[in-house]
Amino acid sequence: MTPTNFADAVLPAWQDFTGGKKHHLPAARLEIVASWNRCLKAGVNPYDDSPHNRLDAAAMAALLAEKQELINIAKPFMANLYKFVAGSGFVVVLADERGYIMEVFADADNLLSPMTGNFTPGASWREDEVGTNAIGTALVRKEPLQVSGAEHYSQKHHCLTCSSAPIFDADGKLAGVLDMSGASYASHLHTLGMVVAAAEAINAQLAIRRKNRELALTNNRLTNIFNTMSDGVLMIDGRGIVSQVNPAAQKILERSERELTGIAIDRVFGGSAGPTRRLLATREPYEDAELIIDTKKGLCHCFASGEAVTDEQGNVIGGVIILRPIKQIQNLVNRFGGYHATLQFNDIVGESVEILEAVRMAKLAAATAANILLQGESGTGKEIFAQAIHNRSEQRNGPFVALNCGVIPRELIGSELFGYVEGAFTGAKRGGKSGKFELASGGTLFLDEIGDMPLEQQIALLRVLQEKKVTRIGGDKVIPVNVRIICATNQNLLQEVEKGAFRQDLYYRLNVISITIPPLRNRIDDIPPLFRHFLDLIGRDRGGKFRVEPAVIEYLRRYAWPGNVRELQNVVERAVSLSEAGLITLAELPAEILAGPPVPAGPPLYPLAYRAGLGREQRRQLAGEAERQRILLLLSNSGGNVSLAAREMGVSRNTLYRKMRLYAIEN
Repeated sequence: MTPTNFADAVLPAWQDFTGGKKHHLPAARLEIVASWNRCLKAGVNPYDDSPHNRLDAAAMAALLAEKQELINIAKPFMANLYKFVAGSGFVVVLADERGYIMEVFADADNLLSPMTGNFTPGASWREDEVGTNAIGTALVRKEPLQVSGAEHYSQKHHCLTCSSAPIFDADGKLAGVLDMSGASYASHLHTLGMVVAAAEAINAQLAIRRKNRELALTNNRLTNIFNTMSDGVLMIDGRGIVSQVNPAAQKILERSERELTGIAIDRVFGGSAGPTRRLLATREPYEDAELIIDTKKGLCHCFASGEAVTDEQGNVIGGVIILRPIKQIQNLVNRFGGYHATLQFNDIVGESVEILEAVRMAKLAAATAANILLQGESGTGKEIFAQAIHNRSEQRNGPFVALNCGVIPRELIGSELFGYVEGAFTGAKRGGKSGKFELASGGTLFLDEIGDMPLEQQIALLRVLQEKKVTRIGGDKVIPVNVRIICATNQNLLQEVEKGAFRQDLYYRLNVISITIPPLRNRIDDIPPLFRHFLDLIGRDRGGKFRVEPAVIEYLRRYAWPGNVRELQNVVERAVSLSEAGLITLAELPAEILAGPPVPAGPPLYPLAYRAGLGREQRRQLAGEAERQRILLLLSNSGGNVSLAAREMGVSRNTLYRKMRLYAIEN
């Protein structure tokens, strides 16, 4: 190496500075003078020749553990640097961001030399401790620096030339410093350049290592997502060969990973591989293509979506295919589309023998897989029974889909039940539509008013019940379905069979277990608890409580209830809406109920002329007169005892006194 006398030129400036002359030092570089000023301010003794401070064993072990990655990356580059200076007395040093030496490449003699003896692991080369030096000052400036001879603030280092370059991690944070130091007379102009190049290579390796960790983490996350997705995923190459398959796809296709990987997509999808082949040929993605695939356990009905994978030039090198079983989609539709049952047997109110017998039979039927026919007048609660049966059956975790055959136009019944394909008829939705049988697969299909189903659809329904398969209108694909059927009717189906309006074979297919729900007029004792039940429900919704005059219940008991429980529920809602101060009186009851036989507790409340229709004020006057007559009767029967009369009316003494004043009744 070519020696230089750069340090000799600076020595007079150093002597002037340490002697108290702080200005006009043209021989010293500005960055060196700035460092000398920092050292002076920090109280560094330029003539101190004692050994450098060192980390103790525990602190050194902690430092090495913390910086293990940096050390491992830097060591090969340090070794290459050392090859250029081996045997010349130079050392190659790696220090941390505080200036503590972590790794040294040197000849054995160098470590014992007074000149380089302080370049040992754990030694501190902080600027504020040992003065201006390449390691400590480069860390302060955060840029490469060479310090030679008398540029060192401490006189004991004037024999050295040190070249250092900082090392930064992937976030740009200072991580350490690389240094090459030796005798000042042996320094070379290119020494710093070599150190800078090595430091930049270390920086690059740190960034690469960071990227590799990020890629590994991303790969692990993607692998976890790939393996835990509920949708099936198949990866194919540019030839359509399956390269990867996740557990969900294996389950959907009923094949193991070994059976699926390495085979053509045509062998997996059969005749349904057309969209995937077009994807590979044209790069055109597809979405929700309907597939019916043969598996070990039968046909698998699912939707598939595909996306091409391309290289940097845009060439198709493979594809990703997502499989979603139609059952999974139907479950989501059922969950968020209202296809679920909420009612249980304890929602059926009543203690009469008739209703208890119907509930008993329904509970027994729920435990079977047999089709059930619910018979009863409109408003008796057939759907409540249907939902309760579903929720007690093995299908309770599946959907509950209801269809009222009496309100669907006859020409649309088939499309509602069995679905249709795109273009099946004018007005058909794009992509087609699933029918109620498909939506109910795995659960219960409740066909209300089954007696109104057209004969031509009865034939199709019978075929589905026998084969447990449906074919959409306009389509040719056979779709397996597993549905429990509950039907309801307010007609006498046997009479409809005799008239030829209902198929006999379908009747016996549906009527495996027949349950008759009694009309409300046949269970009079259930009217009061039903009334209270509906009153409590409305009270909870509206945040209030309601009192009821006894005469109201008596009139309800004497009414024929042609609309059954549904009519009673409507009457309760009407009475609550019209009531004042939370009291339900006869004035809030409909005309047809009040027009019935009077209660025995008082004279007839409303004459037959009421049926012609009265205004609200007239009804209130009539109700008031009826209440006045009843109070007079109760006071007479109790011998004028207000407490007994109030108890009989179901009101407090104060309320009765108020009513007596209102009606000018003297006791």
